[in-house]
Amino acid sequence: MSFKIKLFGGKSKEKHFDVESPNKNVKCRVKIANGRIYYEVRKNNDVLVRESRLGFKLHGENDLGQDLVLVRTQKKSESSVWEPIVGEEKQIHNEYNETVFYLSETTEKQRLFSLRFRVFNEGVAFRYEIPPQPSFQRIIIMDELTEFNLDLNGQAWRIPAYQATKYELNYEKWPVYELRDSVHTPLTVETNNNKYVAIHEAALYNYGSMTLKMNADKHLQADIIPLSDGVKAYVDLPFDSPWRVIMIADSAIELTVNRMILNLNNPPKEDFSWVKPLKFLGIWWAMYVGEWTWAEGKKHGASTEHAKQYLDFCLRLGVSGLLIEGWNNGWSGEWSMDGKFTDYLHPVADFNMEEVSEKSRGCNIELIAQHETVGQIDNYERQLESAFSYLVSNGIHYVKTGYTGSKMLIRGKQEYHHSQAGVLHYQKTVELAARYQIMLNIHEPIKGTGIERTYPNILTREGAKGQEYEGGKIRLNHATILPFTRMLCGAFDYTPGIFDLKNPAKRVYTTLARQLAYYVVFYSGMQMLADRPEMYEKQPAVFEFLQKVPVNWQMTIPLLGKIGEYYVVARQDRDSDDWYVAGVTNEEPRRVNLNMEFLEEGIKYTAYIYRDGEMCDYLENPLDIMIEKRVVQRGEFLDIWLAVGGGFAVRLVKGY
Repeated sequence: MSFKIKLFGGKSKEKHFDVESPNKNVKCRVKIANGRIYYEVRKNNDVLVRESRLGFKLHGENDLGQDLVLVRTQKKSESSVWEPIVGEEKQIHNEYNETVFYLSETTEKQRLFSLRFRVFNEGVAFRYEIPPQPSFQRIIIMDELTEFNLDLNGQAWRIPAYQATKYELNYEKWPVYELRDSVHTPLTVETNNNKYVAIHEAALYNYGSMTLKMNADKHLQADIIPLSDGVKAYVDLPFDSPWRVIMIADSAIELTVNRMILNLNNPPKEDFSWVKPLKFLGIWWAMYVGEWTWAEGKKHGASTEHAKQYLDFCLRLGVSGLLIEGWNNGWSGEWSMDGKFTDYLHPVADFNMEEVSEKSRGCNIELIAQHETVGQIDNYERQLESAFSYLVSNGIHYVKTGYTGSKMLIRGKQEYHHSQAGVLHYQKTVELAARYQIMLNIHEPIKGTGIERTYPNILTREGAKGQEYEGGKIRLNHATILPFTRMLCGAFDYTPGIFDLKNPAKRVYTTLARQLAYYVVFYSGMQMLADRPEMYEKQPAVFEFLQKVPVNWQMTIPLLGKIGEYYVVARQDRDSDDWYVAGVTNEEPRRVNLNMEFLEEGIKYTAYIYRDGEMCDYLENPLDIMIEKRVVQRGEFLDIWLAVGGGFAVRLVKGY
């Protein structure tokens, strides 16, 4: 980047510039005063982010963000529509106004950088862009000075950062002024003027993940996850930071369909038409409940025999994929404690890869191979390309990666999963998988930042407490919070579908109807049918919903919701005219009255309703479910009762 410096004025002069959304409801004011740059965000007349500082603290250099003058600005607008291969909508509208502020220091070095602001109808995003320059080729970032000066009396739903369990924590509601320790993003806040703000980031590459921490001025400030030496990031110029994103909505449910995160990522540079979503069974839950083991032995789950049995189940149940965990060397003993010797190229003695893969191809069932790293990245990366090549040679194009453990071993150092080192590993894996036309389901991941737009082979990821925590470690309001927090950053593999709700070995505390609801409430491009298949064969009438529910959607419409209390959403199948509606509640039973206004005018639909029975109780009677059938049309209402910790699911088919 090069340009002739033509200053707008000396640093003593205050200047401000307004960047408005296309509908003029959202305004970002950028101010340069006393050599520093600040921003403020409003919606209509409400200030949502008060004046907030920008810049970086660098090693061996003066802070970048002081002694500044504005050189020039550049504006553009965008209004376009794009189509994701897999997702919650078939079409996504991308509309914004943009201004780039080119800045120079008045000091001797006259270092240059720019800030790119995009203002959408749904919020504000900005990023730093630093070009290479004679005196400035590489930087070491010690802190990012980006602030988000929110109303301290707002209410935030947060999970703490720097925990051994990464993102697998219960969300809690806290006043903003009490967020003294670092918290993960997305951070969702209800303001005192009844607006909703969610702070997150988009397009995270070659940088540490952003958490938020209150600084001395009582402003939330970016707290970048550090490397093991305390540095936040080593960056060669040119450098574009991740986007800092402020999503804005007038209601909580409006926030759940904000697509800024995806829109701030680049379109794919290559052909991803080979990407296919799917539903799958797994050799997992039987191990989780203790019937089988990951380790070799008499009860080994991932044997040739069991894999063939499960492929037969897939055929009978109409399921297109099978996940196999424990097929390779490295799962014996305390596998979750040490993955230094995990071998991704050789099956264990009782698993014949060629035999199983041959049968899967004959059945037209996709195999999904588990790559559990236990955070031993040096070991995994040494084998990574060979491991992907081995799978593809056996017709396998789906991989579930796992990263258990509190930290990762990368180049001999213990690093946070979401540090710059961790981010670089995840990205290396995604790019290499794309080369081999492998689709990924990432567990213990870096949080989603929308890069699945650029790399659609990322079909889903974990990154929150999922099904395995439902045994008393998840609060009943958990599922009513996730659509407004975790789900704002993309697809989520919750691993739902547990029908055996009274198993004393690993009790899952939900209702049966709620398990069905998860398939609509939680979007995922890969949806697991997590229970043992014999449990599904025992309840064919209930399982029919899981056979029918898609994983790729034409349209998503949130209907009702209040964070921490309830959530109801409608989604239309991308490959048919069918609609699906589902909802979940917290510790309170409730009735919801669903307006069918989203249905096509003048058309009657058959509604297949799966709801909690009148005697349903998640503790004593979780299997009580009512299956009803009725004809509905636009303008009518469906009245549905939800039990404590319960839910419902509805399939709507044209005709009657």
